[in-house]
Amino acid sequence: MKLELCELADASAFGIESFSPFCLKIHRALRAAGLEYTRRHGVTPSSHKAFNTTAQVPVLLVDGAPITDSTAILRWIVAHSDLDASPEAWLYEELADTALNGFLVAARWADADNWPRTEAAYFGGMPTPLRWVIPGRLRAGILKNLVARDIWRAGPTACWARFEQLLDSLDVRAPTGGYWTGPKLGVADVALFGQLHGLRTTVTPAQRVSIAARPRLTAWLDRVDAATA
Repeated sequence: MKLELCELADASAFGIESFSPFCLKIHRALRAAGLEYTRRHGVTPSSHKAFNTTAQVPVLLVDGAPITDSTAILRWIVAHSDLDASPEAWLYEELADTALNGFLVAARWADADNWPRTEAAYFGGMPTPLRWVIPGRLRAGILKNLVARDIWRAGPTACWARFEQLLDSLDVRAPTGGYWTGPKLGVADVALFGQLHGLRTTVTPAQRVSIAARPRLTAWLDRVDAATA
């Protein structure tokens, strides 16, 4: 069985495989499952439109047949491994993909302090004339979406207060040993890790500091990182 992960540019210079937390989730799930795979990079999500008409990543090619959407891919991985996939684990996967992802997107695209670093990381190789137009247009659309999702509607102070409260709740819940839903690494671990670890880079330093201030959450993240590296 040949597995190929279609994604965007490698982000290993920032300590992560991908800036997409959904791709990062699948990278770590495949490794946790012991499944060998290769990588197919694209300049934009539309680079893989032949496999996914929505032009989104990741896409997992299984002997050339595409599986789209990170949750569907994760369910396929679960079916071919012994990853923990309890009902609780899938609830945390949903939390990661919705609530946590909103804060990650806000940290990179909406936060005024982080935006210059995001722009440099995402668009640094783009020709200068295009950098004058494309990043700003994309950011405007993403900001509008963040407001519609009620993440940025009340502004940055309210957004980051809610983020700190969510981190407090996760820190209290984080296991002092083993993994999120038991002794075996599973769906909750890779999903939560994909979003939180994506905030532990130099692109979002304030959010990285906030996560580091939660010792139980940080220790768990480090365990998952070591187990899936």
